[in-house]
Amino acid sequence: MFHNIRAVLFDLDGTLIDSAPDLGAAADKMRTDRGLPSLPLERYRPMAGAGARGMLGEAFGMAPDHPEFMGMREEFFVNYASCLTQRTNVFDGIAELVDQILRRGMAWGVVTNKGARFTEPLTRAIALFGTAGAVVSGDTTAYAKPHPAPLLEAAERLQLAPGQCIYVGDDERDIVAGLAAGMGTVAATYGYLGAKSNPLEWGAHATIKSPSELLQLLTNA
Repeated sequence: MFHNIRAVLFDLDGTLIDSAPDLGAAADKMRTDRGLPSLPLERYRPMAGAGARGMLGEAFGMAPDHPEFMGMREEFFVNYASCLTQRTNVFDGIAELVDQILRRGMAWGVVTNKGARFTEPLTRAIALFGTAGAVVSGDTTAYAKPHPAPLLEAAERLQLAPGQCIYVGDDERDIVAGLAAGMGTVAATYGYLGAKSNPLEWGAHATIKSPSELLQLLTNA
């Protein structure tokens, strides 16, 4: 399926790390600060991949076109920055996956829509990312996913052609971006799939239910 692959690029939230507990806590603090009852993590988790938009939507039923959305989003960002790594963990199997990628002489990196104000301190705090060859945030280039620009930036930093890279993500925009960049694409279904998400409709080259399944795809790559 995949040939001449020299690097694996990953989305961050919902693909490499489970950040839903911290994202949910940041939004939930906004509720309790306003005297509203706390919501369980299970309410926030499916929307974690959508960042502030998903968290505010779940906590307050607030869409981005709401007149107070931008101010609420910044309050959410401040809350999130204060608890960035308190409850966030690398998904089971990811450390072993990255180790095997490196053992095979391949590079790896991160392409996320999370802003650099969060990506940089978070990846510095988690030892796993010390071996990443590229970390591209949502505001590193002029465009965020589903535009292919961030993925092309990561390939350039790794000094590889896009066709030598695979992109793994848990959201449809990840697959759209990967396809537009000319990369092999893998949909990770263990991440934050919303109730209306159907990864089989995204058009990815492959779908995995666990990080270990990616190794099987890479065996003949």
